[in-house]
Amino acid sequence: MSRDLVDLVEVARRAATAYGRPDLEKRLSTVAATVADDRARVLVVGEFKAGKTELVNAVLGGRALPTDAHRATTVPTVCVHGAERAVKLARAVEGGEEQQQIAPAQLAEHVTEAGNPDNAAGWSYAEATLPVDVLEGLRLVDTPGAGGLASPASVSTMAELPGADAVLLVCDGGRELTAPELALVRTAVAVCPTVAVVLTRTDLHPHWRRIAELDRAHLDHAHDSLRRVPVLPTSAALALHDEASLLAESGVPEVRELLRSEVVGGRHARRTRMAADEVLVVCEQLAGRFRAERDALSDPGRAQRISDELERSKVRVVALRDRAARWQQTLNDGTQDLVSDIEYDLRDRLRTVTTDAEAALDDTDPAKTWEQFSPWLHQQVSAAVSTNVVWAEERTRWLAERVATHFAEDGAGVLPPIASPEGQALSADPVGLLAAPDHEKFGLSQSLMIGMRGSYGGVLMIGMLTTIAGMALLNPFSIGAGLLLGSKTLVDERKRALRRRQAEAKQAVRRHVDDVIFQAGKNSRDMLREVQRTLRDHFTTTAEELERSLNATSQAAKAVEADGAKRQARLADVEAELERLDALEKRARRIRESVGTARLVGA
Repeated sequence: MSRDLVDLVEVARRAATAYGRPDLEKRLSTVAATVADDRARVLVVGEFKAGKTELVNAVLGGRALPTDAHRATTVPTVCVHGAERAVKLARAVEGGEEQQQIAPAQLAEHVTEAGNPDNAAGWSYAEATLPVDVLEGLRLVDTPGAGGLASPASVSTMAELPGADAVLLVCDGGRELTAPELALVRTAVAVCPTVAVVLTRTDLHPHWRRIAELDRAHLDHAHDSLRRVPVLPTSAALALHDEASLLAESGVPEVRELLRSEVVGGRHARRTRMAADEVLVVCEQLAGRFRAERDALSDPGRAQRISDELERSKVRVVALRDRAARWQQTLNDGTQDLVSDIEYDLRDRLRTVTTDAEAALDDTDPAKTWEQFSPWLHQQVSAAVSTNVVWAEERTRWLAERVATHFAEDGAGVLPPIASPEGQALSADPVGLLAAPDHEKFGLSQSLMIGMRGSYGGVLMIGMLTTIAGMALLNPFSIGAGLLLGSKTLVDERKRALRRRQAEAKQAVRRHVDDVIFQAGKNSRDMLREVQRTLRDHFTTTAEELERSLNATSQAAKAVEADGAKRQARLADVEAELERLDALEKRARRIRESVGTARLVGA
């Protein structure tokens, strides 16, 4: 982050302290903490074995992360800049997070299928600190992609999209974009400032140019918002060679330039605009007091008129804190509507999953296909929950902007420009695996007993009839009838057992979906309520700051000395303070304009 920006916020913070405004000093302290985090978060996502880790290594300029031709990454690996190489692992524990330092050479034992299949160790992520210049200002995250884009690992990645500054969708250069990949790109574009499609292994696919053209056409026709998504062909194998000519042909320099200029530069621009706007708001509030005092000192006859105008402004600001204020009603009604819509959307998506699952169970025997059916259902449920979370994030941003608009309109002429606060990102809780129902065993011995029980009636019935004709109880006719009825009984019992297993499996699916609705719905409601409280506190605090400013301004306007000499001395002091604030305001505007017109999140 620019040193000028840090100094600007610090000077404004000291000014707020000097002028007796601890509320504004607290606000600027929060801004200072925000601008200090200058690392952009980049998610590298894609299908199983698409070449994500290879691409990360190529961008870093060396084999920093472990790769394997047959075994995939199982733990998200975060690459950050540091003076020395180091690796730490983290897992969630009750009440916090547990971390463990390991040697860099041991990383493969914990983050790949070779040493940690299916992430049996339960690591949340690994963080690799590397002395690589490319990582300055970046947090490059290599995500797992095992099992396709609807897998639990990729669903967790999807839930992280709202908190990412950029998403690189990695695809093999030998095939076109799939429908799930296009859906992921569209979702990412809705919540991330920068999204790019990166084709890998172009050195292995002579027809990669045709694939790139087809992918470009798919993006252009899928949605208007995807027209600005670049398609970047790359070859990690060429990039990792020492020859400069091969590096230039690999396409990796274009990826690095994207990360440097658009991602790191874009985050810097957004943070700079935010911090400069906050400083301008503080300057406006501080300067208002001195302007009113200056006007009253310059013309004591105007003091009463200025005081009356300030009192009217105070009434309008106080009204903003009232529960009947329009922004309060918009926030409360919008939150209730949002909770209802999100819950309905979740139930609707999961009802569709349940319908598809029951239709699949009608065509198969759950006892034979459960191992394949359970992961499929978990993928569908997880995808539905994650999509619901992303949609909730979009709606939350829209609500925040609408509340900010009404707040500014109600305080028109009194309030400085109000920017909507950053929405709190929603998250999808892990969904438990589907429990297998206790199917009735139907082995050889049970089949034999059922067949004998059915054949007994046939043998006895036909045998009794044939004894009238002088034949023995056991004869070819009675034995044949017994075999026929025994076979039919066995077939009927197998059908009844299959229907029972299907019914038990459907019941298990419904219980699982109900549990998901209960857990995910509770999480969504809690997070939306937290968003409501965050927005309410933000705008209430803003109104309180304006009320304090107006009180200070009113007191300054009333405290006009009658003595001419003292009035002139005070007037000179006030003019000097206004000059200092004006210089600070010009500095903030200059820094803000220096970043250009960086695109904001969701724009």
